[in-house]
Amino acid sequence: MNQRSNNLLLVLIFGFIATQVESLRFDLQSGQTKCIAEDIKSHAMTVGKYHIVNPNEGYPLPDTHKIVVRVTSTYGNTYHQSDNVVEGHFAFETAEAGDYMTCFFAADHKPPVTVTVDFDWKTGVAAKDWTSVAKKGSVE
Repeated sequence: MNQRSNNLLLVLIFGFIATQVESLRFDLQSGQTKCIAEDIKSHAMTVGKYHIVNPNEGYPLPDTHKIVVRVTSTYGNTYHQSDNVVEGHFAFETAEAGDYMTCFFAADHKPPVTVTVDFDWKTGVAAKDWTSVAKKGSVE
């Protein structure tokens, strides 16, 4: 490869890196909230999926492991909300540029419990791989 081809390849690689991909696993204590924010451009596709990790594989999740999930824009517009769920997904095209925030809420329980959440959030080019998540009618 010549120098020009190498430079073009580097530009393409950096372009793909510039898309945002967030994949997290975190613990959420009962009665607590955790929020993740992403700075997203206007008119960008964004998709996310989340689920509670079952601490007792092979058994159903207890009701204490249900959460509330909300995705909002910088201006307070709600793009997704699910109450008392153990898994879910969202997909939408952003209407305005700025910070979009996904918040996870765990209800207060006595005795306290810890919920482990797996969360994947993709925007831009990376989100185009998730067309199966963005079924017709679920993209706002």
